Amino acid sequence: MADVSDADALIESFDVEPGYFDWARFGPLSRAVRDEMSADAELLGTGRTAGIDLVGARSAEARELIARLLGVPGDEIVLQPSTTHGLLHAMFGLEGTVVVPARDFPAVRVSAARAAAARGALSVREIDPADGIVTTDAIVEALTDDVTAVALSLVDYRTGALVDLAAIREAIGDRLLIVDAIQAFGVVDIDWSVADVITGNGYKWLRAGRGTGFARFSPAARERIEPVLSGISGMRGDAGSLGVPGVLDGAAAYSVAPSDPLAASRLTAALREIDQAGVSLVAGLVRARAQEVMQLADRYDVPVLTPRDAHAGIVTLLPVPADASALAAALANHGVTVTARGASIRVSAHVGNGPDSLLQLGDALADAASRRVSAVDFGGDAGGIGGIGGIDGAEVFTIDVIDPPSEVSAGGDEASAFSSDDDADIAIEPDEEVVIATIEVADDDLDDGAFDDAAFDDGAFDGDAPHHASGAPRTEI
Repeated sequence: MADVSDADALIESFDVEPGYFDWARFGPLSRAVRDEMSADAELLGTGRTAGIDLVGARSAEARELIARLLGVPGDEIVLQPSTTHGLLHAMFGLEGTVVVPARDFPAVRVSAARAAAARGALSVREIDPADGIVTTDAIVEALTDDVTAVALSLVDYRTGALVDLAAIREAIGDRLLIVDAIQAFGVVDIDWSVADVITGNGYKWLRAGRGTGFARFSPAARERIEPVLSGISGMRGDAGSLGVPGVLDGAAAYSVAPSDPLAASRLTAALREIDQAGVSLVAGLVRARAQEVMQLADRYDVPVLTPRDAHAGIVTLLPVPADASALAAALANHGVTVTARGASIRVSAHVGNGPDSLLQLGDALADAASRRVSAVDFGGDAGGIGGIGGIDGAEVFTIDVIDPPSEVSAGGDEASAFSSDDDADIAIEPDEEVVIATIEVADDDLDDGAFDDAAFDDGAFDGDAPHHASGAPRTEI
């Protein structure tokens, strides 16, 4: 059973630069992985049979470790170059109709579409629930008698949502359940045996580098999925066998060519670290780090798309469009590495994201928040500002922000244009003049005579609001 020393050892194994929150894209190789790969590379460089055989044995060791972490027999595991390779084996050998989420990672839905187009034995039914977050109910609604399988990611790469795999298993009955586990394996503690096909890769959360893919094919999956893409390493006999030999028993049938021994070496080293610490401990630490990210986002009023009660390490921030670019810039300026897609920002936290990384993230969020305009109150009359019809005095204009002192925020009942992180705000007295922004008026408005001297004379702007008689009028607030 894992204890505090196991947690400390695992945390200390992370030597990546502070501020790295992009494990869902790529996991920098661990020290153990780098050392193992270097040692085995040296053995392969000797030309000695003993050294070559020793490194070749890493494949069997990797399969056994994967089987142990998944809780399934070893003959159900086959090494693959990538997650997609495993999915292609599953989809090309499948018949009937497969249900896939429309916004899932392309490895799932494209593999299904390619197989359907190539063989004509499979059709694809897409579901598109709200925000792309897959629920059991959404899957149940898509089930008909012709559906033979459901394929999806356990952790959604976009939203970080963790599906309820056990509930889906119960809901779909004896249909095959195909799971892309790349964002979950090793950092999510569930009963994996409920899935018939599990594909994954070690280059993200396992920190093993690319080429370290694998797949699990259950007995039910092997009965219903033809090994269409089986190659030389999935056949009976040897290179001298004539004709078209039959396929091997077990998951080995879904193999194209012998696996890379150095990739297996890296994967083995990474799996040993997870196995030694225990998946339960790792999963708990990853969730805790993700929740700390959510707390920082809450503190600085950045909306979180990721479900609070169903997630692993991915936290997707969904700032309002006006704040997105400023937030992305602040993260980059503070040395925080994340993935930005459109208006969303994906922050993926791992065990090794300690206090230094969280401090950098918090500083970046605070920096972005300090540049945010939450409200602007011009205090004008309902009839409009300066005679511009249809524009109410309390409406928000596009403004150029002049950095104010960070300790100043509006007090009293007046709307606040900036807020402070300090516990005590400095109230602005009614008669004080604090310039925090300049509102520039378009030339078209000047041509229309909207802002002439009469506009100020008739009380649209009182004496407390400074203006300029020449050039573009402006109101400083």
